[in-house]
Amino acid sequence: MTPFGAKMRALRTERGVSQKDMAAALGVSAAYLSALEHGRRGAPGWPMVQKIIGYFNVIWDDAEELEKLAWNSHPRIVVDTAGLSPQATAFANKLAGTIRRLDGADLASLDATLEEALRRKG
Repeated sequence: MTPFGAKMRALRTERGVSQKDMAAALGVSAAYLSALEHGRRGAPGWPMVQKIIGYFNVIWDDAEELEKLAWNSHPRIVVDTAGLSPQATAFANKLAGTIRRLDGADLASLDATLEEALRRKG
């Protein structure tokens, strides 16, 4: 499941909306919404994100959060390390090969480490 899919499912559940009803309102199939929620479909485009924001009637920070989640919810990532150091390529490959073995705490720790490194770089 992608971050966007998890948020969309949470909003649907909070509001007691079925995938079938939401799909009909958005003009898509329930199968498409299911695939979006489960990460079997690529991140939705801007027009679909806007439809979903409108459907749930979210504004300001909540709408911005949905947009950010959509842009960070590509289930099949390609990391291009061409022109980078051998260390960068090795790290990208190690992460790709082992990410399934990491739990939420491991991922949160790695994310915090990455954010700290990016802050130091400015």
